This record gives sequence, C-alpha cells and structure tokens, in this order.
Amino acid sequence: MNEQAPRRPSKPYRRPKKDPVRLLAFEALRAVDERAAYANLVLPPLLKKARENSGFEARDAALATELVYGTLRRQGTYDAIISACVDRPLREVDPPVLDVLALGAHQLLGTRIPTHAAVSASVELARVVLGDGRAKFVNAVLRKISRDDLDTWLRRVAPPYDEDAEDHLAVVHSHPRWVVSALWDALGGGRAGIEDLLEADNERPEVTLVARPGRSTTGELLDALGEDSGLPGRWSPYAVRLTEGGEPGTLDAVREGRAGVQDEGSQLVAIALANAPLEGTDARWLDGCAGPGGKAALLAALAAGRGASLLAAEKQPHRARLVARALAGNPGPYQVIAADGTRPPWVPGSFDRVLVDVPCTGLGALRRRPEARWRRRPEDLEGFAPLQRGLLREAFHAVRVGGVVGYATCSPHPAETRAVVEDVLRGRGGAAIEAEWVDARPLMPDVPALGDGPDVQLWPHLHGTDAMYLALLRRTA
Repeated sequence: MNEQAPRRPSKPYRRPKKDPVRLLAFEALRAVDERAAYANLVLPPLLKKARENSGFEARDAALATELVYGTLRRQGTYDAIISACVDRPLREVDPPVLDVLALGAHQLLGTRIPTHAAVSASVELARVVLGDGRAKFVNAVLRKISRDDLDTWLRRVAPPYDEDAEDHLAVVHSHPRWVVSALWDALGGGRAGIEDLLEADNERPEVTLVARPGRSTTGELLDALGEDSGLPGRWSPYAVRLTEGGEPGTLDAVREGRAGVQDEGSQLVAIALANAPLEGTDARWLDGCAGPGGKAALLAALAAGRGASLLAAEKQPHRARLVARALAGNPGPYQVIAADGTRPPWVPGSFDRVLVDVPCTGLGALRRRPEARWRRRPEDLEGFAPLQRGLLREAFHAVRVGGVVGYATCSPHPAETRAVVEDVLRGRGGAAIEAEWVDARPLMPDVPALGDGPDVQLWPHLHGTDAMYLALLRRTA
C-alpha cells in the first residue's frame, strides 16, 4: 500500500501592509481619472488630511507628490511599456489596476527606489485596494518591467525617429501625438528644440512668488525665506523663486495677500500691459477674464501705484470670489464683479487698458497640469475659438481710442494665439477692428528668445515659465 506524501502546511494568511504614502497617491490618481479632477487641486487636501491624521512628515508628502505627478507626466510612456507586458489591450484592463501598475512602473523606471522595494510595495498596495487575485497580476507585470531600465524599454516600444518622428517623440516624452505635432508647429525648428520643450513639460516646475508692488517687496520675501530657500526671479522684478524646502504658506506676506504664488510668465504679461505706451489718460483698467485672480492682483497693485482703478470681471461667481480674495487689501480703488466678458455690462470705450487672458486648452501649462495633455482633444480648439474671438472683440469695444488691449493665453497653439488676433482684426465673425500692433518685446526687457514680434511667445524650455502668449494692440478708431 502506497503511503501518500505528507501535505505541506499552507502558509498562514498575511494581511497586506497599508502604506499611507502609496495609498494616498493611488487615491489621488483615482480622483483624477474618475472625477476628471486636477492633481494640483486634489493633492493638497489629501496631504493636509494625512498630516493631521496619519502623522505624515515632509518626506512622506514629497514622495506622494512625486509619485502622483511623475506617474501622470509619464503616463503615455508607461502605458506603452505596460502594454508590452500584458496579453490584452490596455482598454480591457480595469482602470484601478492600471493606476497601480503605472505607480509601480514609475517607481521602477522614474525614481531611485530599489527594484525589490518598488515591486513589493506596489504588490502590497494592490492587495489592499484590488485584492489578492489581481495583486498576482500586478506582481507578474511589474517583474517583467523590472528586467530592463527605461532607456532599454524606450528602444523597444518607441518607433525609430527616422520612421515616425512624431510617434517616437510621443512615446519617449509622454505626450499625445497631436500635441507633439501642434507644439512642433508652434515652435518651429528641428528635433533639438521640440525635444527640449517636451522634456521641460515633464519636469517639476519651480514655485514662483510675486511681491505685489506697494504691498510687499522681493527683499522681504527673500529675507523671510532665507538664502537656502529663495532666489530672485529671472525676468520679473517682482518675482522670487522657491528652492527646495521653501514653503509659500509659511510667509506672512503670502498669508496676508501682499504676495502670492504666480508663474513668472503670468507676471510678465501683466507687467507688459501695464507698461505699454499709452496716449492720453491712464485712469481705468479692466481685467475681463480675471479668475482666479493672480494677474488681477498684480494689475491692481500696479494701477494703485499710478492712481488708476481696476475693474476685475469674471463670469463664474465662484471664481469671482477667488478674485475678490486675491485683491482684498489692495490700497487702490478696485471692483470685482461677476460678468460675462462677451456680454459686458460696462460702457463701451470706457477703459484705458484692457487685459483678456482667455480660456484655452492649457497646452502651455502641462508642467503644472500634466493630466490635461491626456484630456484635451484636437476638437477642443474649435470649441474654444468662438469664445476667444468674442472676448477679444469685446475687449476692443471696451477700450477707448488710443488705449491698449492685451490678448493673453496659456497656450502656444497657433489656433489660439495669433490666428485669433488676426481673425478679429480682419473682422471674421464681426466688423473689422481698427487697431495697430504694439511691440511687446521691449516691454519684457532682458528676456531672450522672444521671436520676431510684435507679439510674444514664452516657453518652458527657453524661459522657465509657462508657455504664455501675449499680443498688445492699440485701438486707432
């Protein structure tokens, strides 16, 4: 009689370990996917709650932030690599599973986290949020990914540049192909420039402060930050750049609204409009698309220094409240109203300076909102076009003869920049506008690579700013 071999005792069930940092990162990614939320709005309250309830330290917050933003920025690249490691189309993989895989891929390929730690931590996360069954799938895929480094994977999954340049750049630099094409058209030039731009989109942007004139100074901000946490701005006389460890919320000037967080490109737009040469009076200024209030707060401070007043208009009431909060305490006269700039309540020809920073695709701020690149579609350009032209047309009606209009947008796409201005001047969709271009380049002194003018396009890789566009025009009749 044959005796059966003794059965090996099964391992006791082990509860998965909950990692607060990776759980928070996963929760943020799910909010971005499920609710079409933006990471820069979702992450701060999650981090605040974690600090209060879970004892999050600064290094925990830094890692969670890197995991969220790094995963979103490199999503296209990681999707291509994950796709090569699974036996089904990615659309058939549940989105929560893809989020865990992408988080794991970023740890393996985009950070210095050791391979074994990246895999084991991701599998533990999968056990917590997905269950043991799908955690085995995650484990198998991540072990395949871990066999090669990022450069090796890119050589495998990206088509050769000589065969399909745009698709190569799209995979290597994690941008949709149509965005690569649009940015390349806007930038012009050869391979080096577009690669520098796409890579700059994937870098973590500096946090920049603005010292609102008459209310704060860059010296005050630099003294409060200390020499290890703050540097002067590159281009704006009111800018201070935060280095590692700098926290805007710790500064009295920021808490009191005398200073704020504002990209240096946005500061340059407001300053250029304020300094554009003007004929006649200079008493009334208008910000026709003021939300959430950064440019309006700087314009209000600059206007106050000259005895001028600012009217800040914003269509959405909740954004108008943000504008009011940003302007609170400004020493000069100002008013904030909820109003539609395409159906304005003000008297035509009653302003000396008018700014319209119009709604757009946001392709110029992909460093700050990396998820936007995956949400936007080429047809969005057509959706924004009527609004952009309508706002600019009404801006010309609002300004007096001899006054100046500034048209700004956080997009370098030609369809959202010069094409809008030229269409309005020629009368497409309405009567032609009598106006002359004002060269914006001298109004940004010492800023290099501003192009042939008279309008200006800023770039992340050339100027360290968002890709802001500005056209200045003087109404002549």
